[in-house]
Amino acid sequence: MSDSAAQSSPPEAVSDLRAAADRVAAAEDAIDDHGEAAVEAAADAYRQATRLLDSYEDSATGTGDFGAYLEFQTEILELVDALPDDTVAADAFERVSDRLDKRRLNESDFEFAREEIDTAGEAVSLLEEREDARAAYREARSAAKETLEAHRQEADRLRDLQQLADVDLDVPLDPLRDRIEAYNTAVRTAFERFHTDRSARTLFDLLTDAADRPLVGVDRPPRDLVEYIDSKPAGTEPLSDIVEYADYSPSKLEHYVDDPGALRTSVAVHQTYLDRLDATPLCVDWPPAEAATLRARLDELAPLVRRLDSVFADDTTAADADADSGATPDDATDTDDAADTDDAADSVVDAESTTAESEQNRIEIARRNLTRFTRQDEYDRLREIAAAKATLTDDEFERVASGAVEDDLAAVTDAIDTIETALAETDIE
Repeated sequence: MSDSAAQSSPPEAVSDLRAAADRVAAAEDAIDDHGEAAVEAAADAYRQATRLLDSYEDSATGTGDFGAYLEFQTEILELVDALPDDTVAADAFERVSDRLDKRRLNESDFEFAREEIDTAGEAVSLLEEREDARAAYREARSAAKETLEAHRQEADRLRDLQQLADVDLDVPLDPLRDRIEAYNTAVRTAFERFHTDRSARTLFDLLTDAADRPLVGVDRPPRDLVEYIDSKPAGTEPLSDIVEYADYSPSKLEHYVDDPGALRTSVAVHQTYLDRLDATPLCVDWPPAEAATLRARLDELAPLVRRLDSVFADDTTAADADADSGATPDDATDTDDAADTDDAADSVVDAESTTAESEQNRIEIARRNLTRFTRQDEYDRLREIAAAKATLTDDEFERVASGAVEDDLAAVTDAIDTIETALAETDIE
């Protein structure tokens, strides 16, 4: 079972809940024995009487303030007279009233009053116990529901594991792994060359465009860093050089950039972002996503990886193309969404291209090969195996192979039934 389900076992959650429900019932019964109105009246009278005794004991005794004595005597007598006859400890309050109805009070009178009304303090305890019991019940019920949800999730996980019992986990994953590794390797190589050879401005244009595509998952570059790259001459240099400049001393930095202060305030402060910046968001995870999800993501990646592919193009060919069209390699192929469809007969080369063309478009070729593979039944089968191998622990692997998962699922299912029954039987409005 998962850690979440094991944190509070069903017997403990159920026993705590039933004990809490019994405590509420006992507290309710104790109050019902006297009548709720009678208990509440006694509790209220006890609190008021205690307040009066505390407030007037010093001023209303002996030869103290006669006015205070009259106020106290009036209030305490009115309090007792207003009590319903069935109030808990009503007779005790009557004895207090009789004792205090005289011309002069002393400390012994107050002591007598406190001792008598202590019997009414039971009413306060009864109400407090009920409130505490209800709070404990709510907590126990919430804990039982959390445990129930954890066991339901565990049951779903075990059912998923059960389905792996018929999966041949020894099947080679090379057809899937090789395609993903070919794509990822090409992307990482191109991204590194963008980082070290292309201008930082070009790289940040790519990253900004990628951040607008939700399925790609690239973090948007910090605004002030983008503004610096776009507006300062240093932005035409590779990002790797700019990052290196940030470590230079002020005197040395003056030889490389026109505004050392701007570089330090706009670049150095984003060192964590720059250190983490790599091709990972543009790559495909292992194990990969389901076929339809991966195809949709590869479609979104298409115009981005084609721009990355430009680093593999022949410099002379690229220069000639720029002279003819007036465009740079970095502006290519992000204008027509129709070009992203993998079956379109467009100018993008596929796996059957010549050696030279393949070298220039290695990411796009790997992307298309992987996209085509997601349409084959073999993809789903291999992905399922890859996901199983990536998620199964050694113990789970053995339990799946031995069929013990069925026993685990039966135990969790029984626990779910036990908790559901307890929740239904202890439901208190």
